[in-house]
Amino acid sequence: MTENSMKAVEYHKSGFSCSAAVLNAFRDEIFMDEIQALSAAAPMAGGRMIKCGAVLAAEYVIRNKYDGETAERKISEFEKEFASLNQSLVCKELKGAGTGKVLRSCRGCVSDSAEILERLIKTEFKSE
Repeated sequence: MTENSMKAVEYHKSGFSCSAAVLNAFRDEIFMDEIQALSAAAPMAGGRMIKCGAVLAAEYVIRNKYDGETAERKISEFEKEFASLNQSLVCKELKGAGTGKVLRSCRGCVSDSAEILERLIKTEFKSE
């Protein structure tokens, strides 16, 4: 488990939503404080925006750290890897709503999102 993944899981264990846990673990990357991160993460939590909140928070970090094409490439790579691990990006599907088959726990999504995001931040594209 990576350093920021451990931070994200600890935030989640302490009661932060999935999106707040991921965003707070990476807030230094985008020059936010905890209050700003909690505020930004609030609309993403609990499947309110269809996608998993942990996914949306990771994408938020990417969009605020990188510009244009680089951000889009990193988001695409993030989504591809997350979906490959978990079979979906959609909160309800991940939680098994309607099917009874849980694909991934919220904490698992937090951990996966943080690990993928940390790797993507450390990996620079050749054109950057």
